[in-house]
Amino acid sequence: MKKIFVVLAFLTLSVTASYAQRLAYVDSEYILRHIPEYASAQKHLDDLSVQWQEEVDKQYGEIERLYKAYQNDQVLLNDDMRKRREDEIVNKEKAVKDFQRQKFGYEGELYEQRVRLVKPIQDRVAKAIQDVANAQGLDLILDKGSEVTFLFANPKLDKSNDIITKLGFKPDAQLAQ
Repeated sequence: MKKIFVVLAFLTLSVTASYAQRLAYVDSEYILRHIPEYASAQKHLDDLSVQWQEEVDKQYGEIERLYKAYQNDQVLLNDDMRKRREDEIVNKEKAVKDFQRQKFGYEGELYEQRVRLVKPIQDRVAKAIQDVANAQGLDLILDKGSEVTFLFANPKLDKSNDIITKLGFKPDAQLAQ
């Protein structure tokens, strides 16, 4: 009886081992750093962001100037003039907030530019990852550069350089496998 149990356990373990998934990981940030179009797209997005933020800061500076002038003149203004100046300040604040939302908000212009410039690059990387996984018979590829926490990752499982090569770029020599 014991021998049968041992044989069944051995068979179960050997069948389970033969169906083990093959896995690997990539570092998407490392891969993207090797793609010149990504660097130029990121620089373009950063430049747009800085330009729009400077415009927002300039408009807030104008609002601050109007508010200080209003505070200085407040005692000299009649109710009608005071109300008009307050309305002007409030309307300018609303306009700046609308501008910020239009440029930086969810699905704002910065988001749309990011999708237009970066998404095709990310799609190429995803296709290359899929091609490498299929060519090497991998069942699962994790992204080391994302939110997943790696407590330990065997460098033999890192396929980042394979992806960079598949995309037609040269990986770093010291990190080549």
